Amino acid sequence: MHFVKAKGILSNNNGINIYRGCTHGCIYCDSRSKCYGFTHDFEDIEVKANAPELLEKSLRSKRKKCMIGTGAMCDPYLHAEEQLQITRRCLELIDKYEYGVAIQTKSTRILRDLDVLKNINDKTKAIVQMTLTTYDESLCKILEPNVSSTYERFEALMQFKKAGIPTIVWLTPILPFINDTEENIKGILDYCVQAGVKGIICFSMGVTMREGDREYFYHALDKYFPGMKNKYIRTYGNAYNCPSPNNDRLLDFFRKYSTRYGIMHKTEECFRYMYTFPQKYEQMSFAEFLTNN
Repeated sequence: MHFVKAKGILSNNNGINIYRGCTHGCIYCDSRSKCYGFTHDFEDIEVKANAPELLEKSLRSKRKKCMIGTGAMCDPYLHAEEQLQITRRCLELIDKYEYGVAIQTKSTRILRDLDVLKNINDKTKAIVQMTLTTYDESLCKILEPNVSSTYERFEALMQFKKAGIPTIVWLTPILPFINDTEENIKGILDYCVQAGVKGIICFSMGVTMREGDREYFYHALDKYFPGMKNKYIRTYGNAYNCPSPNNDRLLDFFRKYSTRYGIMHKTEECFRYMYTFPQKYEQMSFAEFLTNN
């Protein structure tokens, strides 16, 4: 782990990344790809030590309230967050300045900040996004070795349900020839139904691979699934998109299952829900503006 002073924290799309790199060890992680320009080992976490100060400056200067997103590139609840608590400090600022948040993670460490997320949701909107890929717990520990198990993440979703905080599940990636089965998808969808998730994001039943990511993934395949690397090479070569041979059937199953239980499953609908700031709150803020001016 090393610390840097960042020049900025809030992107043009109102996203923040507090950390760069990851210690979760997921074998398929796209963020390892060379295109992202890492100049340090992926597990040597780069910490933007001044993230809260930069975020506060940005939030104070913005003219319009909005949803703030985090977790799309690097998980905000890495092991280091337990001691550093930078994610929590950023959430407290989002709460203070009455913005909304859409936060994505694979870690139950997020439960530590349930109180702040509830405060945000009571005022504006807080959405917790949880990635679920593998129903089988033993397989999950191979694919995602240093992070909360799928069942533990499901239990976290249940706690957010109890707290009235809406949730979205990312059903991705699904690894061809490994967890691309109806049994796996149904197990995850059953969790989603029980947890009352608002939506599920699934682009396709498959995985993407690029330089840097591919090599790490293949090394893991050699270790845990002998012969599987050669099957991938024969099937996909150096392709970026690697769809499961079961893609069409599994997507159809996923869509029908989601529809049956009233869960949003169209990607654009899920994103629109996550990043639309509550209109009622915008109107209230405008009324307050008129009153105070």
